Amino acid sequence: MSERVPGIGVELVAETRGAGPDVALVHGMASDHVAILEAFAPLAGEARLVAFSRRGYGGSEAPEPYQATTVPEQAEDAAAAFAALGARGAVGFGEGFGALVVLDLLLRHPGLLRAAVLRDPPLYALAPDATRALADAAGELQAAVSERGPRAGVEHWLAARLDGPARERALDAYGAFFADYAGLATLPVTRAQLRAIAVPVVLVTGPGSGAAETEAADALAALIPGASRATDGDALAAVRSLL
Repeated sequence: MSERVPGIGVELVAETRGAGPDVALVHGMASDHVAILEAFAPLAGEARLVAFSRRGYGGSEAPEPYQATTVPEQAEDAAAAFAALGARGAVGFGEGFGALVVLDLLLRHPGLLRAAVLRDPPLYALAPDATRALADAAGELQAAVSERGPRAGVEHWLAARLDGPARERALDAYGAFFADYAGLATLPVTRAQLRAIAVPVVLVTGPGSGAAETEAADALAALIPGASRATDGDALAAVRSLL
């Protein structure tokens, strides 16, 4: 059953499922806590899944107007939510924008997570070869919004990902999506900070991952001591390996 927990100046909708060691889940863009809990449902028999909807998604509050966010702002929300849910010492998982949030938790909230899985991390500062492709994608997104409105922009970004209620929820939360999009480049991280991470980290990509995210995952795996790479896209198996 969902409950409300404090973020930083906003109330967030959260939910826990299962029992066992904690797995703290942070969803990506155009998603929510329900979608990520459903994706990790097979782990509910061996772990306690802890998730919340980031600001503007899934009934969670967002400031008005809400036009932009930052990774540190989202990480502070996450730290507050996980603390309220008693999830200190969890295995963290983040996908897309959520991977940046989990990475920031590793950097600025040591002890909150004992290990982490980052899937498709959009840390584009580590993917210089992808600059042209990212610019083209941003242009296409802007064109979709100009022609058919903000929901069409989210629909263009999603492409064939998601269907049914999860897709409709994502389209309805277009304000949060565009706030996330504006915040993609807001994680202030240095190579020295990455080399100081002292917990196990798995970087996951798969056949459907973008070139930029794959390049960033490779770079992160090379910088974080003891980090490992999984290229099969199986984030659930990666999390299970750290329990």
